[in-house]
Amino acid sequence: MAFQKFFFIFWGLCIFPFSNIFSQNDSVKTYKLPDVIVSATKTQISPIEAASSVSVITRNEILNSKKIFLYDLLKSEPGISFNQQGGAGMFASVYLRGGNPGHTLILIDGVEINMPNDPANAVDLATLPLDDVKQIEILRGPQSTLYGSDALAGVINIISKKEEKKSATFLQSEVGSYKTFKAAIGTGGNFNLFNYSLSLGKVTTEGFSSASEKFGNTEKDGHNGLNLSAHVGANINEHLNLSILYKHNRAETDYDQFGGMLGDDPTYIFNVEENIFRTEARMNFLDGVIESKAGVSYFKNVRKYSYDSTLNNPSSSTSFYDGKKLKVDLQNNFKITENNIITLGFETEEEEAYTEYFIFSSLYPFESILPSSKSRTSGVFLQTQTNIAGNFFGSAGVRYDHNDLFGSSVTYRIAPAYIFWKTGTKIKASLGTGYKSPSIYYLFDPAFGNQSLKPEKSIGWDAGIEQYFFKSNSNEIGLTVGAVYFQNTFKDLFGFDESFKTININEAETKGLEFYLNADLYNDINLKLNFTLMDTKDLSKGSVDEGKKLLRRPASKGALVINYNLIDPLNLNFETIYVGKRDDRDFSKFPERIELKSYVLLNFAASYNIIDAVQLYSRIENLLDTDYEEVFGYGVPGLSFYSGVRLNF
Repeated sequence: MAFQKFFFIFWGLCIFPFSNIFSQNDSVKTYKLPDVIVSATKTQISPIEAASSVSVITRNEILNSKKIFLYDLLKSEPGISFNQQGGAGMFASVYLRGGNPGHTLILIDGVEINMPNDPANAVDLATLPLDDVKQIEILRGPQSTLYGSDALAGVINIISKKEEKKSATFLQSEVGSYKTFKAAIGTGGNFNLFNYSLSLGKVTTEGFSSASEKFGNTEKDGHNGLNLSAHVGANINEHLNLSILYKHNRAETDYDQFGGMLGDDPTYIFNVEENIFRTEARMNFLDGVIESKAGVSYFKNVRKYSYDSTLNNPSSSTSFYDGKKLKVDLQNNFKITENNIITLGFETEEEEAYTEYFIFSSLYPFESILPSSKSRTSGVFLQTQTNIAGNFFGSAGVRYDHNDLFGSSVTYRIAPAYIFWKTGTKIKASLGTGYKSPSIYYLFDPAFGNQSLKPEKSIGWDAGIEQYFFKSNSNEIGLTVGAVYFQNTFKDLFGFDESFKTININEAETKGLEFYLNADLYNDINLKLNFTLMDTKDLSKGSVDEGKKLLRRPASKGALVINYNLIDPLNLNFETIYVGKRDDRDFSKFPERIELKSYVLLNFAASYNIIDAVQLYSRIENLLDTDYEEVFGYGVPGLSFYSGVRLNF
């Protein structure tokens, strides 16, 4: 009942103050639609025609924020909860609509980067840079029909920038708090049939204690990261395009032990190295009636952890995780009529992982070795998209996957939307299912593995309304206000029996409301406002958490981002993030829970173009020096200041 009351109050507050600023246009033909998205249907469509819940972060937003890492940019998006175990380089993850971190599939230019050597197939977002990112699409709700495993809660699709100018080069340097230093260089261009881009970046910081300083921890945990991105494309002719992508990311980060009073550990070191490769061919036949895309992707993640004996920790440990994923995919789009597209896709993917873990202790020695093990999944999906009279837009699809270990999975999705052009109102809904394959660790680990596991499953639906207001004497959208109600049920989640063997035992439910407002005011002020109310519940029978809220998911979260182009050379960017109360675990008193307090973060960025080729900028994070926690016992940055210069040629 509280959700409904909040819905009507929010709707009134959002719509009426703006109703006189924008006028509406009755002509369907003359509407200027926003830029395209690809994640919702795996084809290019306008966001205004999408029934799925999608939000987009554009290149301009990325540049105006002056943020370094992807993780920090996602914090202000609706439906996303987040946490990081310390500062730069520390493990960082997101929860989409209350799902687990491993329930969100993350793609970089079509390459799945969920780690095959992680028990939950999660993604560590801590070191993913933004230097060459063009657009980020956050697709909410179960999406396995198009994307297969790991898309129980949604998909985050990261698209790299391809240079469109004949020649362009940039140089960037930044320094700031915690002895942070960033340097980046990039170049790209087009000549004849070819286009290319190349960028190299480095970030180092002395950091602060990963184990929270409020418990007396003082040892600083630094980070040293390097990333490389390269892309080459060739437009052979009007019917054929070829491309090759390679990305490399490596980092060394100091860690601490679980946070808390005795968390400091100057010997704890984490190393990671990732390689991403994709080659792709795009073809069209019969004047675009048939469009085909064929690709080969490769992802490799290697992680090493080690620590030596200290006064607080008399043992020492080493661990090594090696995972790789090879995927071949083919997608065909058939434009049956002007208003109907049929998509047929085929995919086959092989995952492989090897892990080892040793504790050297006179009291509790331990070793666990997972021999190199593999798992293959092959699938086929079919989707139809329909446009009826320019008012009704819908998609429906079904997918069949077969895994060589646990058998078959069938998923489906349907997403209709209807637009009332005279009033600028869209109503939309979606219903879909998702699944997640057991990780190689959960299948084959000698101590915890179980080859009889079934996939985790989800079913979810949402329904919402969007209201568009158009600029006076213009066919451009000036304001979008929207609200979406969602509900997800997760079943057969992985848990452990009395002997700690992995079994399908857990269940959970999430539901809530997402509100959002995007405004382009007078061409020099851009505003993004969103608020999420969410109720989560652990339904795992017999669990110590049965009937309780899911950990680290706030019941309320909001964000406001205002970008103000004050005068042509000066740009100001204001960000406010509110995170409500949420439960976490005090692992020193397991299974005791602890409530983390709500907090507000204020961030600010400013840039000034001295000339077209030279930009000076500054960024202030946690302007109020807020005392807060994302994960109990782990530190967070206080008031921080950064400044840099960017040269564009």
